[in-house]
Amino acid sequence: MIEVLRNKNLTTRFQILVEIANSGPNIQQREIANELDITPQAVSDYISQLLKDGMLTSDGRSRYRVTNEGVNWIIKALRELNGYNSYIQRAVTNISVCTALAESDLEKDQKVGLAMKDGLLFASPDTDSRATGAAISAAGKGEDVGITGIEGIVPLEPGRVTIVRVPGIQAGGSRSIAIEKIRADLARYPVVTAVGLEAIVVVQKAGIGFQRFGAVEAAIEAAKSGLEVAVVCVENETADLITRLEKEGIRYETVNVELRP
Repeated sequence: MIEVLRNKNLTTRFQILVEIANSGPNIQQREIANELDITPQAVSDYISQLLKDGMLTSDGRSRYRVTNEGVNWIIKALRELNGYNSYIQRAVTNISVCTALAESDLEKDQKVGLAMKDGLLFASPDTDSRATGAAISAAGKGEDVGITGIEGIVPLEPGRVTIVRVPGIQAGGSRSIAIEKIRADLARYPVVTAVGLEAIVVVQKAGIGFQRFGAVEAAIEAAKSGLEVAVVCVENETADLITRLEKEGIRYETVNVELRP
């Protein structure tokens, strides 16, 4: 769950910091209280805690400024909210017509249930789903079909990216890797991409299908669609990759490949 949405306390802390950052040190506590629809005493209590936590600083005359630590926390929360916004846009399907794959033969105007599978939206006769709609035309199993009258939310749990770090050429490149081990590790991921020439060679040697062009974008798109992704990445590209994933609010972990003895 997004940190700033986890409870009312964190949400209010975030809002107070934003109000002070936006309006400057001259903003009065009662103005913040009116804006957030809470009591001035509540604002005072929150500000005291924010001062204690190092998120705010004061010159002693009720003039408050957001500290660097406070700014960094706001930015982190914004990144998470942006990622959650993308998730909501995908999950909430209250649009006039969307496209799905027919999981079985469907008739025109048939009520269908909607669900995400393998990163794709499927329509089936199972109407016990949390999201339902109606087929705008007949469709055979595996065909694309338009869905209208959508109600509810399509459940979607974003996937995670596993960054598989491989050494650069100065440290041996692909020749230093235990290929059999990485082949077994990568085989369990539905999506594999490669960043950096050494990484591309490693995956090619492993005989695993992968995305080479637009590797980072493909990984982000797949993770947002609920898939588990492996990004085989040369060491000197890892920092930039992590920065991009964090900006998009994508969960990730980093592992090192097993080297040859």
